[in-house]
This record gives sequence, C-alpha cells and structure tokens, in this order.
Amino acid sequence: MKITQEKLPASQIGLEIEIPAETAKNTYEKVIKEIAKTANIPGFRKGKVPRPILLQRLGANRIKAAVLDELIQDTFKKAIEQESINAIGNYKLRSDFEQLVESFQVGEVFTYQAAVDVPPEVNLGQYQGLTIKAEEVVYNPEDVDNLIKERQEKQATLIPVENRSAQMDDLVVIDFVGRKPGENEGEEGEVIPNTEASEYQTELKEGRFIPGFVEGIVGMNLDETKKLPLTFPEDYPQKELAGENVIFTITLKEIKEKELPELDDDFAQEVSEFQTMTELRESLEKQYQEKASNETKQNIQGAIVEELLKHTTIDLPETLIEEEVQNILMQTANQIQSYGMDINQFFTREMVGRMRETAKPEANKNLHSTMIIEKISEQENISVSEEEINNKFNEIKESLKDKDVDEERLLKYVKSDLVAEKTLDWLTEKNTIELVPQGTLNKEETEEDSQDN
Repeated sequence: MKITQEKLPASQIGLEIEIPAETAKNTYEKVIKEIAKTANIPGFRKGKVPRPILLQRLGANRIKAAVLDELIQDTFKKAIEQESINAIGNYKLRSDFEQLVESFQVGEVFTYQAAVDVPPEVNLGQYQGLTIKAEEVVYNPEDVDNLIKERQEKQATLIPVENRSAQMDDLVVIDFVGRKPGENEGEEGEVIPNTEASEYQTELKEGRFIPGFVEGIVGMNLDETKKLPLTFPEDYPQKELAGENVIFTITLKEIKEKELPELDDDFAQEVSEFQTMTELRESLEKQYQEKASNETKQNIQGAIVEELLKHTTIDLPETLIEEEVQNILMQTANQIQSYGMDINQFFTREMVGRMRETAKPEANKNLHSTMIIEKISEQENISVSEEEINNKFNEIKESLKDKDVDEERLLKYVKSDLVAEKTLDWLTEKNTIELVPQGTLNKEETEEDSQDN
C-alpha cells in the first residue's frame, strides 16, 4: 500500500491510502463468494447462484459497498500498523462513501482518505519563575465557637413558655394559611395552594420563610391569631408565587424556649470522645487550622494550574473530549444514585444531550490541566516510589473494602494522583506565590468583567 500522511487540526492524522489493484480484486472476490453462500434468491440453492444473477438481484452497488466496507476497515488497520501511528478512537472516513462506491472498479487501484485521532502535543510555555496570586484561607477562632454553640443548641432542653410572648430563637407551634388579598381593602380571597399548615413547628430565626413572616410572629401571645399582609420575593422558588401579595392568618399554639447546657467537661463528654472542654476545644482548633491550611494549598494549586493554562497550547482530539464528557456524566449519575434518586427519570435523552454540551468546557479544562501536569512531571523527571504508591493504594482499598474495586484502575489512579501532587508541590517551590485575602481574586475578576461589558 502507498500511504501519504497529513497533519490535521484537533490532533488528527490524515491518511491517503492507495490500495493495489490486486488487493482490491482479491477482496472483491472474497466478499462476493461470502455473499453468494448466504444469499437467498428464489429458484436457486444457497451457494449456487450464478454471479450475473446475484449482481442483478442484489445490485452491483450494494455488493461494492460491502466490498469497500471490508476493504477500508482491513487496510486502514494495516496502514496504522505500517506507519506506527499511535491511534486513539476509531477512524473517520474523509472521502464520500457513496462516491467511492460509484468510482470503484474491480481490477483498478483504489484510493481513499481517512483520519484518526492521535495523542495531542503539549506545547509548554513558561512554567517556572512566574508570580502567581492565590487566596489565603485564614483560620478564624469564631468557627470553633460557632461549632461549639451549634452542638450546645442541639443538646438544649425545650421548656414550654406560658408567661410571655414569642421571641427570636424560640421554637413555636403555629397554624397558618395564606390567602390572596380581596378586591376591596381588608378582604381576603381564596387560599393559595401550599401556603397552609396545622401544628407546624419552627424556630424563630431570621431568614425563615418569606421576609416579615418570622418577624410577625415575634411578640405574639399564646392562642393569639394575627393577620400578616406580606409579599413573596421576586426570586421565590415557586415561580407562580414570585412577587405575589399574600395575607397570612397565623395562630400561635405553643412557645418553647431553649435551656442550654453548661459548657463544662460533662458537656464535652456528652458531645465528643474527649474528657474535658479544653481537649475538645484544642481538637477543634487543630481541625480548623488544618482545614484552612489545606484550603489555602488547594487555592495555590488551582491558581498555578490556571496560570499554566494561559502559557500552554494543546490541540485536543475529539475522542479524548468525548471520553472525559462521558466520565463527567458517569460521576453525575453516581452522585444522583447516592442521593437515592431514580437515574432513569433524571437522565432523559433530551437531558443527556444538554448535559453533554454543558460538560464540554469542563472536560476541555480537565484534560488541559491533567496533560500539563503530566508533561511537566515527565520533563522534570518527577516520580514517586513504589512504597508511596503501595501505601496510598492500601489506604484507599481499606476504605473501600465493602465495594468491588478494579485494582488495576485504582493503582493507575493512585500513581497518577501522587505524581500530580508532587509536581504541584514542585511548581509551588519554583514559582513566586503571592497570597492575598480570601475573596480578593473573585472581586478582581468581577470588576474586570464589568469593565469589559
């Protein structure tokens, strides 16, 4: 075979393949014999149909199409091997198949064009000596206080209240119903669906229900009934109610206040494995400090990758993009199933089509990021030891001991993940990282976008 290569966009290799007349003729003879063995032509036994009758009944073009289908599949595979091309995915025929059928002549040279995706070239730009901004997450002692307060409230005892009106942070039981305002002032219209309940228990905290609802209950006394004229927010989730006026009739049935436990050693033993409040607080402080440190590290690594994306060009093949899109959809499906939702109801044909399109930018970025890190690790000879790989592999395997695990895939993932982590640590050392307050970079991006518009 005579083969001519051509480099195409989207990491494709185009091939023009010229098949000798003898090869094309042999394939034609082979295919027509196979068709004759199975063809069911009235008046003839299988395998005994004369060739002219076979061509007349089945049509010359139908037979030629079968010949070319086999010829192209067979010769393209051999061409890939002959040219030592690292092909990924299936080939794409660039010639018009119907025109090939029309022009094909037994005993003549046959030429066609096809293309195949190949691994893309990663053209690294600068990746050392850069100055990169990343947001620093600072440990806030208030986080510990808030968590302890949250646990304290969960351990609170609810005490019925009868000698005062409702206050913020009380737990109340109410009956309520929402109606449309009447045509005349002071009148009420019909009940609005999904706006009524009996013996409904709620905590009086800011932000519950629509604006004014909780505030309207504050100050009410037991068995008191009150009418609240309110308005649903414009961004209310139930679109048919957004922006609509409503008159709520509320009856206060019960008031309960929280009696919080003392923050002492007994409390620490009740809510944790620690014996004293000092030990509990120290443990929480350490957790939040580590959390802040890890989040800062993730921000640094994310900022490094974002910067490297600006300096690197990769012409991704469609095959890899489609594979990554499929991975994203599979992750989404697994997440949905973990929520106990019916995946068949969610993944309709129309929904999958939209999700595939939506996932492409994410897939593109994922692939760029992964390939940049892989290329740098290869270029800088960054690797991990077998001991590191085995330790991490065994750790993950132990955490998944109740599940079926593809050990070969897990081992490949562990090695890739460890090398990526080590490469990102190396990049952190080789570049200047400027830590800025949390929220600063997002603010800068928002301001730049508004200026562009």
